[in-house]
Amino acid sequence: MNFVLDSSVALKWFLPEADSERAARLRDAYVARVHELSVPDLFCTEVAHALAKAERRGIIRPPSGSDNLADLLAALPPVHDSIPLLPRAFEIASAVRIGVYDCVYVALAEREQCRLITADERLTRTLRDDFPFINLLGELAL
Repeated sequence: MNFVLDSSVALKWFLPEADSERAARLRDAYVARVHELSVPDLFCTEVAHALAKAERRGIIRPPSGSDNLADLLAALPPVHDSIPLLPRAFEIASAVRIGVYDCVYVALAEREQCRLITADERLTRTLRDDFPFINLLGELAL
C-alpha cells in the first residue's frame, strides 16, 4: 500500500513517544518493500527541526539528533516538490484554518490518491470528514 508519511510519524522513529513501536513497524514494512511511502520536500526540514528541539529540551542527547537525521536521509522515501502542491494546500488551509505546511501533506496524498498517515490528532479531527484518506498512526493495522 502507498502512504504519504507525515513528519509526526517519522519523529516517532527517533523519539520515545506514544505509538513509537507502531511507527517503527511502518518503517520496517517500508524497508521490506511491503508499503511505499512518499513525503513532500518540507518533511526533512520538519524532522530536523524537531530533532534539534528534542536535543535542546534534553529529550535526546547530542549527537543523537544529527545521527538520527543521517539515518532518516539514508533511507528517505521518495520526495515530492511542495511548490506545485501549495495552491491546493493553501485552499485547504484557508477553508479550515489550519497550517499550510500540514495541508501540503494532505494535498500530496490527495494528488497521489493514497492515504496520509499522521500522528497529528488535531489535523485528523479537523480534516477527516472532508478528507477520509487521513489516518492516525494508531488506527493503522500493522
